[in-house]
Amino acid sequence: MKRSADQAPALEGVASAERTLTLLSAFRKGDGAVSLAELSARTGLVKSTIMRLAVSLEAHGYLGRLPDGSYRLEAELLRLGAIYQQSFRLEAHVAPVLERLVAATGESAAFYIRRGEQRLCLFRADSPQRLRLHVRAGDLLPMDSSAIARVLRLFTSIELVGEAEATRFPLFTSGAHDPHAAGMAAPVFGSDDVFVGALTLSGPVTRFTREAALVAGPVLLEAARGLSRGLGSRLAF
Repeated sequence: MKRSADQAPALEGVASAERTLTLLSAFRKGDGAVSLAELSARTGLVKSTIMRLAVSLEAHGYLGRLPDGSYRLEAELLRLGAIYQQSFRLEAHVAPVLERLVAATGESAAFYIRRGEQRLCLFRADSPQRLRLHVRAGDLLPMDSSAIARVLRLFTSIELVGEAEATRFPLFTSGAHDPHAAGMAAPVFGSDDVFVGALTLSGPVTRFTREAALVAGPVLLEAARGLSRGLGSRLAF
């Protein structure tokens, strides 16, 4: 069957990515620099292909080419590895807090971070109730006027530092992102009192009313404070 013009670039892109990953995976524990010939032997790729892939990997900080023509791994991989390890450490602290919040309030609990002009649901524990909001860990939502986005914006925008210091937490909004959803959020800090993310509760507006939020607010705030202490913060808020 003849491929269409639209299909070919997508298939080529996948093949190129696979070759790139094969090249990176060829490095082994204990390697310093690896020669072009050795990389070819380990990957089964011809030298010219390795050299083309290496140009892009060098440009993005994944590989370094030495004067003798050999290659070594560079700092971008170390950065990604540190992020990977940090995410597991963070999850170990956050996940039990989310479970306790759900048990105490009956509403869904989550932990959000900011990604540019979007907010990322990093971790989540769902309410056991049948009527609940369906957001999953990994979902990206807009930086809107919701309590979650407002907390993230307050602590990631230099011009809002004064406002952040004067704000009382947790924040509560109803119908800001979704007319059927209400949410509450408080900031979480880590080592050196660096802002880490927003700890949140959310539920349907018919159940998570302002009155219900007044009851849940102190529970969420204490959870955010405890999580901050667990992450190394000494900040009082």
